[in-house]
Amino acid sequence: MPRTTLLRRLLQQRHLTTHEAFAAQYERAAARLAELDRDPRLASLQVSPRQFDRWYGGELLTLPRPDACRVLEHMLGRPVSELFSTADDGDSAHDRAEESSTGQQATSAPPLHEDDENPLDIVTRTRQLTASNADDATLAFLDSSLEGIASRYEQDGPYVLRPQARQVRQLAHTLLDGRQPPRTRRELFRLAARASGLLGYMAVNMGDFALSEAYCTEARDLSREIGDLGTDLWACGTLSFSLYYAGRYDEADACAAAAVERAPRHAQSIRLLANGQARALGKTGDRRGVEQAIGRALRLSDLHEVPVGLTSCISFEPYGRARTLANAVTSHVALRNTAQVLRDAEHIDDLVEHSASSWSRSLVRLDVATALLQQRTPDIDHAMALGREALQLCGDTPISSVYQRSRDLHEQAGPWRDHSAVRDYGEEFRTWSSQPAALAMASSAS
Repeated sequence: MPRTTLLRRLLQQRHLTTHEAFAAQYERAAARLAELDRDPRLASLQVSPRQFDRWYGGELLTLPRPDACRVLEHMLGRPVSELFSTADDGDSAHDRAEESSTGQQATSAPPLHEDDENPLDIVTRTRQLTASNADDATLAFLDSSLEGIASRYEQDGPYVLRPQARQVRQLAHTLLDGRQPPRTRRELFRLAARASGLLGYMAVNMGDFALSEAYCTEARDLSREIGDLGTDLWACGTLSFSLYYAGRYDEADACAAAAVERAPRHAQSIRLLANGQARALGKTGDRRGVEQAIGRALRLSDLHEVPVGLTSCISFEPYGRARTLANAVTSHVALRNTAQVLRDAEHIDDLVEHSASSWSRSLVRLDVATALLQQRTPDIDHAMALGREALQLCGDTPISSVYQRSRDLHEQAGPWRDHSAVRDYGEEFRTWSSQPAALAMASSAS
């Protein structure tokens, strides 16, 4: 005949008298305890029908295994030694403990009704709601990892740094699958959004525009979920950047314009105007639109007192004035505004040449080289010399922007293909673009 243990009585009070009902509560308690104690083994604990029958019937010669005891104590709020004692013994022991701790008879406490909650359950639930699988040190580590990637990007490039950015994104996503209080969860959303954004930018540089669009959409959606406008606008700017290099100029302009309309005075709108709208409008031949976008970007630069120098291309900080002017150069190249290209390039020449970005030095050279070919009297020798310097600066770290502009320069030099400088540039371009990474960009562009 079954023995009436305290366990049996508590399960009857809680209507957990079938294996299915008990097992569901037991597994939830095991999962909660695994989080609280940071002991993932507990989350996999289960109870077989035979185990349940033995526990419920009191048919035990020894107590359950230690891990099972921990879960039962967490689930029912009583020591396991009491749970498997007869109900009267267990209640007496519990009453004696109360009497010794309060100095009063247990019978002086008001009786519990069946629908009353156990105080221990309330405390336990509060701990569960405020528990976190990510402490401040982990958040600081993820943040510093992203800052390190951005600061080293123009030296190491996407091929070296993409694995690290993927690891940061994966860790942030793994943590988000767990439990955190609101402050920590918001920070994890921000970090996950920025990791996705960096990966989206890297994908553009590697010529994978579909992947970039997916990453940028993820970054935008995650940042909007927590109201992080700065990261949201940055992600929109990177999506516009991706659409531009994919040759979808109207969409690039529309994407950037929609973001600017949402926050026209925000510092991130400098990048959206110069890198997003102006360059795309240049490709569509909209001279007035280019002038307006560049003018608004420069006025915003004054309003926010941005750095004069050439900021990092992948930074989440506002565009520096020199980078805005470098984008203006590219816009005017598309419009064949040769004189404007040469004036702006000369204006930022010292800042560009003293920057740590070999890509920026390469891209400005390619823009100037193209402008020199567009002059009424083309300077072929100078243009091709700049083209060769651009390829040498980029070396074995090609990116899609350098590939596209060096290819375009090669095509524009076609009318002078018999010129020795053009032949030399063509030979260097063929060698440079035979690298596996450049070949991948060529296939994605075709």
